[in-house]
Order: sequence, then structure tokens, then C-alpha cells
Amino acid sequence: MRRCVISFCTLLTLLILMSFNLVKESVQVPEHLIVECPDYAIYPKKQAVFAGVMVAPPFLGSSYIGFKEALAFKESQGNYFTTNTLGYLGKYQFGIGTLQLVGVYNATQFLNDPVLQEKAFYTNLARNKWILRRDIERFVGKQIKGVKVTESGMLAAAHLAGPGNVKKYLRSWGRYDVMDDYGTSMAKYMRKFSGYDVSYVAPKRNPKV
Repeated sequence: MRRCVISFCTLLTLLILMSFNLVKESVQVPEHLIVECPDYAIYPKKQAVFAGVMVAPPFLGSSYIGFKEALAFKESQGNYFTTNTLGYLGKYQFGIGTLQLVGVYNATQFLNDPVLQEKAFYTNLARNKWILRRDIERFVGKQIKGVKVTESGMLAAAHLAGPGNVKKYLRSWGRYDVMDDYGTSMAKYMRKFSGYDVSYVAPKRNPKV
């Protein structure tokens, strides 16, 4: 009798334990966590190297187009609609006084008119070339402080500091030099913009847009 009771208790215990496994809860998996196809992880096999971004002007050759676009990139990165901290305007960073010399009197109109800016740039080059015509004949091809003097370099320096200062620079053989408010000197422009063909620009006395 005792053996039957023990067997019955053992069987009852087993049934109770098995009953816990028979009751299953339903678990809902969110749709965005369901994987329907294999997903491959991408990871760098070697150390990643990040190169610095270099900003450089587009090279458009050594013609007048190449000259003006290189100069514009240096002045404003080619932005027609910018004004710098000193109030210089547009793609070529003209001052109000220079604009008036070439016949432009409305700064707002100038800043919003790319065609007018291109005309003003050409007109100012023609004016500076006329003022510097004798110095071009005298100094082109000579060396000043290790830099070969070229017509394009002279015109770039004149755009930076005015033709009168370029005359002083040349006639002092580089002893007289001026810098703009950002620290750029005429000597630097003479070097940076040398060797362009600017024969497209004809010298003209007191030209207007």
C-alpha cells in the first residue's frame, strides 16, 4: 500500500511539472525586427584614412579667360553676389571708388548683375593697361626679387593695389610694396598671376562701361 502511494505521488508530481510546459504564451515579434533574408554587416578591414579637402581654382589655361577666372577665384572664389568685411563687391571685389572710375554708380545693381561685373572688370583692366603702358614696355621680362615681371602679373597687382602703386613697386625694383587689409602684397600677385596672355585686353584711356 505504501509503495502504491509513493508511486502515485511521483506520477502526480510529474504531471504537475509537465503541465507547465504545455501552457505556452504567444509572443508577438515587431515587423521591423523580423529578418526575411540574410543581412551582411559592412566594416572596414583596414584603418580608414580621411584625406583633407583641397579647394583649388579651375584651370582654364593661360588665356584671358584663365586669367580672369583665376583672379576671381582668389578674390571671392568666383562668387558674383558676395560682399567682404571691408565692403568690396562681387566676383572681382571692386571698391566703390574704382567702380565710379569705370562708370558704375549703383552698387546694388552692380552686385546683382553678373554681366555688368564682367564688363566692369574688362573696362578696369583696359584702364590700368593704359596707365601702365610705358612700364609694361620697360619692365616686362625683367626680374624683381626673383620674380619675372609679366604683363598679367602687373595687371593683377594693379587690380589689388591700383596702377599708381604698381608703378612705384616697379620703379623702386620691389623696395616699395603695399599689402591689402588681409595681408596680400603686390609682389605676391605679381608672382601668382604671371604668365597669362592678356593681349585680348586693349589699353584705353578713361574707358567707361
